[in-house]
Amino acid sequence: MRFISRKFHAVLDYMCGILLIVAPWLLNFDEINDAKWVAICVGAAILLMSFFTDYEGGGKKAISMPTHLTMDVLMGLFLAASPWIFGFSDQVYLPHLILGLLEMGAGLFTVRVSEHAAAHSADERWRHAH
Repeated sequence: MRFISRKFHAVLDYMCGILLIVAPWLLNFDEINDAKWVAICVGAAILLMSFFTDYEGGGKKAISMPTHLTMDVLMGLFLAASPWIFGFSDQVYLPHLILGLLEMGAGLFTVRVSEHAAAHSADERWRHAH
């Protein structure tokens, strides 16, 4: 069941990317180097991928939406697991875990095709049936 619109997903992407970049200072884990750089790098990757995605929030439109959503799931999994992968879970783990799970959810529950493309496809199916 996909209930997140592509337009809302774009807003979430940019908000999450920015939040991850500022999270080390906002949530006071800027002194934990691995935790800080994982958050910054994943945030920057989300922003970059968003700009290059073929969706309502994209600028360059070079990455397909299905590819983007797959990458969301993979980046979310990496982000959620990073405190244990890099060994900083005893110092901080909730921001990475929570935002990672949200990133995975966004990838799993976002509509893959635009409303315009879905309507066009439905029209084509109707025309071929009649």
